[in-house]
Amino acid sequence: MFNALSDLYHPTQIIADLFTIWEKKGRLPGLNLAYVGDGNNVANSLLIGCAKMGLNVNVATPQGFEPNTSALKWAEENVECGATIRLLRSPMEAVKDADVIETDVLVSMGHEEERTERARAFHPTYQVNVELLKCASPDAIVLHCQPWHLGEEITEGVAYGPHCVAFDQAENRLHTAKALFSHIIV
Repeated sequence: MFNALSDLYHPTQIIADLFTIWEKKGRLPGLNLAYVGDGNNVANSLLIGCAKMGLNVNVATPQGFEPNTSALKWAEENVECGATIRLLRSPMEAVKDADVIETDVLVSMGHEEERTERARAFHPTYQVNVELLKCASPDAIVLHCQPWHLGEEITEGVAYGPHCVAFDQAENRLHTAKALFSHIIV
């Protein structure tokens, strides 16, 4: 048995994300990934996956919305290839020279009653928009595991712009899940 998705982790998503990054960038170790948004299951799993694959990770969240301390500790204790992990408050600082920017919904399933509080805490500072994208590497890619809420965590201009590879990422989720299931079943 394995965890495909929980409130704390989303490992199958991160396998697809890492595959998409590798597909688009040709490598993983040494790349700079910035995660902007809620320190949720995607952020927790990104910390672990990126640490093991040697990506430098900057996570930008508002106070009180940081990733899980156990996930952060595990990632820090198990980094490969000299990767670095930083928790920041400033999204602009987090995405500086980023090769990859990732975000996720501000309100996860089952937490809809927190929408007003989260909107105040995140919007517009923790939104992936054109201005934020300008701080990243010119060839940066943008990931989002979808469904997205345009105008909240990501703007329409970025979501449907040339840097966003979320639709390839979604397709890769199918292929990586099939590979995982095939490996487990055999």
